[in-house]
Amino acid sequence: MVAPLLVADVPWLLYRSFFALPKSITDEAGHPVNALLGTVNAILSLTADAPPPSGAPRAIVACMGAEQADYRVGLYPPYHAHRPPMPPELAWQWERAGALLESLGWEVPASESLEADDVMYSYALAESARGGRTLLLTADRDLYGAVDERTAVLELGKGGSSAELGPPEVRARYGVDPAQVPDFIALRGDPSDGLPGAPGIGAKTAAELLREHGSLEALLDAAHAPVPPLRPRVVGALLDNEELLRAFKRIATLQQLDVTLPTEDRTDHARGAVSARALGMRRLAERLEKLATA
Repeated sequence: MVAPLLVADVPWLLYRSFFALPKSITDEAGHPVNALLGTVNAILSLTADAPPPSGAPRAIVACMGAEQADYRVGLYPPYHAHRPPMPPELAWQWERAGALLESLGWEVPASESLEADDVMYSYALAESARGGRTLLLTADRDLYGAVDERTAVLELGKGGSSAELGPPEVRARYGVDPAQVPDFIALRGDPSDGLPGAPGIGAKTAAELLREHGSLEALLDAAHAPVPPLRPRVVGALLDNEELLRAFKRIATLQQLDVTLPTEDRTDHARGAVSARALGMRRLAERLEKLATA
């Protein structure tokens, strides 16, 4: 089996680690480094301790991006508006994440105009084009839309376990094919992004409608028919919110950037240990030093 490219969602890992690990994990100046520690450990666990089911990755890409893409806010101003500001203790770590991850020899691409999801999607497309496989390390279900026969979402489980979600798993969870995920999000909504969806249309109904009609556009065409083959309540929800629903689909559609794929894994454990020690993460530094001499 071809070794997969591991593409990590750094913003998600930072937030996840910041709220999961004690704030008492600090550097010598008292700055919390829990988010940095958890992010590096999560990626290391998949390369050194418990590789994914399809095998150890051939290289690591740790993606960053804008908190919200301007074009998405332009389409729907409330997009992400409900999210609280980033805590200052996390912002301090966010600013240092790129340098720490780069010191480990990992690729750390970022976009100022698009989100980390878009960067991740772009690497998956490029890896597929060369005949490779990609594992997307994320909990963001927007990236279910990137899943295909060469791309899977990698879920972290308890005790260092992980699971790969391919097309069958996406269909089992959402009831639609991965390519229909933007349509599904537009109809059902996405509370994490502040998208309300179509009023009265939940996950089950959204999946049923898409299985029958194929896409949001086809569904809207059906709603405009002289005798719509849809329940009156559904017709009303679609037609009363048509432009918003089209905007929601555009928001949920991942964007492609030009990217350069990394060569084979070149993790620099020794240099990463120096960076970890400088940030007061002594145990991580010791772990990396051991890996450097293994």
